[in-house]
Amino acid sequence: MASSDGKTRDLVSTIPGAGWDFSLSRHPYHEIERPLGPHYCVYNRRLMACCFDKLSTEDGYWLLRQKAAVLNTGEFPLQFKGADAERLLDKLFTKDITKIRPGRCGYGLACYEDGGLLVDGILLRLEPDLFWYAQADGDFYSWARAHAAGMDVEISDPEIFISQVQGPNALKILQAACDDGMPEPFGYFAMTRVNLGGQQVVITRTGYTNELGWEYYTEPQHDADALWQHLKSAGEDFGMELFGLDAMHIRRIEAGILNAGSDFDHTTTPYDVGLGRFIDEDKADFIGKQALQTAPRGLRLRGIKCKREPHIGGAVHIGDKSAGKVTAGAISPYLQHGIGIALMDEPDPGEGTAVLIQCTDGEMHAGELVDMPFYDRDAEIPRGKRVDIPSRT
Repeated sequence: MASSDGKTRDLVSTIPGAGWDFSLSRHPYHEIERPLGPHYCVYNRRLMACCFDKLSTEDGYWLLRQKAAVLNTGEFPLQFKGADAERLLDKLFTKDITKIRPGRCGYGLACYEDGGLLVDGILLRLEPDLFWYAQADGDFYSWARAHAAGMDVEISDPEIFISQVQGPNALKILQAACDDGMPEPFGYFAMTRVNLGGQQVVITRTGYTNELGWEYYTEPQHDADALWQHLKSAGEDFGMELFGLDAMHIRRIEAGILNAGSDFDHTTTPYDVGLGRFIDEDKADFIGKQALQTAPRGLRLRGIKCKREPHIGGAVHIGDKSAGKVTAGAISPYLQHGIGIALMDEPDPGEGTAVLIQCTDGEMHAGELVDMPFYDRDAEIPRGKRVDIPSRT
């Protein structure tokens, strides 16, 4: 049984008392979120706020588009350290990670032997033999341990938590927060260490929104409360506030950013879902290479639009025949119509194909397939090459 019928869902709330939550981890900023009335999903066995009683999803969306929004994420950094760290990671990921220099990030995509997708995330190279992999929700730790047998590499949980600062004012906030001024250069997918209120913090020029933004990594030695108060003070003049995953979810659909486990999983290859550009076919070897060499190259994952909100898990028809299913859906306040992502059964349908989409009202509504992203096709906004601050309609 699916976790949602399109009308209700199950989230985690904080209640008094002791009991069974032993395997769940709270973000270091849990107590800062508590006064806002948070409701959490479980992500990598970590709690991540989907929404707050004191901020509507639409208000959160416009906060992200017009000012700056902070999400304390459930991403799970794993640490790889040792002489064979690079060799192991190059085996696990489809791209040639030997090209990632210390002080840079890369997109890490991992497959099973049959070419099915396992997980994705951001790989940070802090030193020649030291990496952090900020993974999406998925079973990667045991997978990496199993393939590290006989190698000189230590795989560990460094107990790090990630927060995202995203929106058109994000870099202004960073400039105000850095004790020693804005790091230079700090281009897209850069990684560096900065002093924030007297604490050295790893930051990256990355995010899950395709807005201008950066992420910061809270480590066990940090005074998390002092760090947040410093960032909050730096962000006050720029309208920065906490927001939830529901608001970010709308923007990530608009941007065509995929979610591991729903938009792709072990049944889809990178080619199926438009991630073929992250496969280095000339690499000597990586897990899944042999299967991917003969895998179909057609694109099955498509954007969808209609007047209503597509129902996640709902049917997509072409004519009177079932042709796919909805993997993500929302109403875009900016585009002012329903948007979503659909995994089609076959790769043939192209942009503009008329479809019927099952929506959250339980009805099938007329729509069409579109290419992703829905706008900013060249990703100029997150690179700082385009200032796009839309008016709220």
